[in-house]
Amino acid sequence: MEMHILEEARRCIRCGACVKGCPVNTAIPDMIRMLVDGQIVSAGRTLFQNNPLSVVCSIVCPQERQCEGHCVLGRKGAPIRISDIEHYISSFYMNVMDLEPLPKKGKSVAIVGSGPAGITIAFLLALRGYSITIYEGKDQIGGVMRYGIPEFRLPKDLIDGLEANLRKLGVVIRPNTTIGTTLSLDDLFRDGFSAVFVGTGVWRPKGLGIPGESLGNCHFAIDYLKNPDVYRLGRALCVIGAGNTAMDVARTAVRKGVSHVTVMYRKGWEEMPARKIEVEYAQIDGVDFILESTPVAITSKGVRFARDGEEDFFPCESVIVAVSQGPRSLIGSSRDGIETREDFLVADDSGRTSREGVFASGDVVTGAKTVVEAVRFSKKVVETMDSYLSGTD
Repeated sequence: MEMHILEEARRCIRCGACVKGCPVNTAIPDMIRMLVDGQIVSAGRTLFQNNPLSVVCSIVCPQERQCEGHCVLGRKGAPIRISDIEHYISSFYMNVMDLEPLPKKGKSVAIVGSGPAGITIAFLLALRGYSITIYEGKDQIGGVMRYGIPEFRLPKDLIDGLEANLRKLGVVIRPNTTIGTTLSLDDLFRDGFSAVFVGTGVWRPKGLGIPGESLGNCHFAIDYLKNPDVYRLGRALCVIGAGNTAMDVARTAVRKGVSHVTVMYRKGWEEMPARKIEVEYAQIDGVDFILESTPVAITSKGVRFARDGEEDFFPCESVIVAVSQGPRSLIGSSRDGIETREDFLVADDSGRTSREGVFASGDVVTGAKTVVEAVRFSKKVVETMDSYLSGTD
């Protein structure tokens, strides 16, 4: 592994074209130079300061469209495996980092939700001297990184490592606590928080609106991925949808012992929203595909679908709908003084909501995006929150 990393690093001509493809402008040539020069800790520090979730983004980013897709060596051959280099450095640094926050400023910030946006905000504000408390509705932090991306794609010990370093910074984590039920935003301000950040993600699955979705053999993707071990899917499963989440569901089901997994999608190969590499891995794992087929009803025996103007039937024991998800509307609207639009929180380009002192970013604002996009937006929100808390906004 180490030889592969060094060989890739030494192939880099350090032209900087890759940086143009990175949503958070990672200093990739500097990272590679420091690694080759034996300064791996400095390389890791550079990555973390720019992107606290570098260790995750190096695995789950669509590099073929971003940094590696802009590598000039890829025009006539193979691009530098920037993702492998970044992950090697970031995973090493996560175990040795010794973060030094600024002196405490005497102000507290509540962070509601601990997905990519919440963790990014927590790290960056804690390093600036603010006291941080994270409120997480589930039993562990990580949001979609822990509960929406399978272990085989994103090892959960990486999330555990992020949590350990948050705790070293003095961040308080309150699990199994959902703001918007027993506790409200008003309660947070009453109890002394100077600002609140909301990054609750998108956890409400969207249905197809066809008959049969309430049957016992029909499930939703985001629910399945939270804890696939509790589901009994039988030998044959139909996954409806063709995004990255659908591929995660299909590949997880194969690993959980489902003998025949089939993805059904209403369009063709080229229109699939999933990354090409994820589709290819699904095929390697033995997943079948039925394309240009639109489901019209789910039954206890399978899925009725339309293709070329005619109806047909696909027999299966279970169905998982994986077509998208939206936010749960626990925070927002008139009760919290925050403007919403179709249950998404409305925030400006700097994360300000319509309620003073409340900020938001991530999927609960933009809809489902990549982890790195959540980081990019959240870095801007940190600047806005810091200005607000210091009275310079």
